[in-house]
Amino acid sequence: MRNDRLDQMVKGWFVGDFSPVAHHSAACEVAIKRYAAGDHEAAHEHRIATEVTAIVSGRVLMMGQEWSEGDILTILPGEATDFTALTDVVTVVVKTPSVAGDKYILASNDIDDGFRNTELK
Repeated sequence: MRNDRLDQMVKGWFVGDFSPVAHHSAACEVAIKRYAAGDHEAAHEHRIATEVTAIVSGRVLMMGQEWSEGDILTILPGEATDFTALTDVVTVVVKTPSVAGDKYILASNDIDDGFRNTELK
């Protein structure tokens, strides 16, 4: 058995095709993420991976809707989402497959407008 610590991982990601990692896998990525009220992530999409976000605690605004504890959101490739923590929040996020560079920041924070994509470097 080996022991790793979540605080040694990058932004809560502990399974995937990257480093550091507790378990290496090209099949998926898994993270436990903690946000403070007001934290925000810009609108983005994945072109290959499907992302599943489970709200463990707190309230968030994603895709123009409010979600809370117990909600599980499945975001398919090509679907845009942004993220704002309305309260302190804990999420579990699974992306499949684990693909480096498959996160594209969108040119506008308004996910209802036609976005122009910019690859995240």
